[in-house]
Amino acid sequence: MSFCLRADVIVVGLGPAGACAAATAARAGLRVIGIDRKKVAGLPVQCAEFVPGPLHAHIANLAASTRQAISSMTTMIEMDDCHHTPDFRGAIIDRARFDQMLVADARDAGVHIILGARVVSIGAEGLRLCDGNIIDAGIIIGADGPRSLIGQAIGEINHELVETRQITVPLRRRQDATDIFLSGDYRGGYAWLFPRGDVANLGLGVVPSERHRLKPLLLQLHARLVGEDRTGRESLALTGGAVPVGGMLHPLGEIHGRDVLLAGDAAGLTNPVTGAGIAAAVVSGEMAGEAAAALLRGEAGARVTYVEELREVFGASLARAVLRRRDLLRAYANDELPSRQAIRQGWIAFPEYWSQLALEPSPEERRPA
Repeated sequence: MSFCLRADVIVVGLGPAGACAAATAARAGLRVIGIDRKKVAGLPVQCAEFVPGPLHAHIANLAASTRQAISSMTTMIEMDDCHHTPDFRGAIIDRARFDQMLVADARDAGVHIILGARVVSIGAEGLRLCDGNIIDAGIIIGADGPRSLIGQAIGEINHELVETRQITVPLRRRQDATDIFLSGDYRGGYAWLFPRGDVANLGLGVVPSERHRLKPLLLQLHARLVGEDRTGRESLALTGGAVPVGGMLHPLGEIHGRDVLLAGDAAGLTNPVTGAGIAAAVVSGEMAGEAAAALLRGEAGARVTYVEELREVFGASLARAVLRRRDLLRAYANDELPSRQAIRQGWIAFPEYWSQLALEPSPEERRPA
């Protein structure tokens, strides 16, 4: 027997963007339903788990999920050209614990949490779940990741993606730097070694057309690190997933008369060069929750304000990253690999990345709110 549960706001996806959106909206006095297809919040983990330093100031209790502090970054081009970036601060977090903390916070704020629930269709009657039940609200916040069902329903789709594969490996020596590996073999992406105490996340990302090479490329890098006595031979865990790399989508729409807001990966807010998205998810989620509250208060400019605030916070950095990434991909023309100079221009550790660019607005950014 099915039932229909109604609220002011439905949040689809309870990662950092969705959980923060739900908690923010609930604290503004709204009735909020938050749903996620995962049976246990935060699991399985599909994340490299690095968070930049500024987020620590934004979330007071982030320390509860911190595994290790990071003080610097080492970047290697083709494994033999090493560059050190001091004072590159941040933290490696326990992503599962972090997500669970945010979901618990949302529940404490009064959000009705439904886990293990998948949206199968969106119609005039509301959102139909995989168990046959229906939930409905005047506002839907899509925070359901890079392949967002809510985004697809309003025609906002992340067409540019990077596919990733990551293993957990033992570290021979503890370190407090993130290691970045750049190579022409890693088309459209890079590899990383992010320490988590006695172990590390070793991962690699490439364009979808190169997905079949992910496993052998990662095995090759792992073997090299074993040979250098930096990591052990064991592979303790395996994960992977998609990362949006095409830049910000238009984060507004309508489904059967309901307002729709997109946040986090669903809105394309992940950095197209680094793949960093946790900070953007938290910030945009809170903005989406605030926008939902403003809409229900009848504030006519709330939609425009939401788009403008996202562009103000993320627009310039995303536009630069999109252009740098596309420039690097063009360097593969005629089946040639990019030069070291092209690789340097495509990565944040090098001054070439930050050189002046004419940052023209994308078609999405030109679109009226």
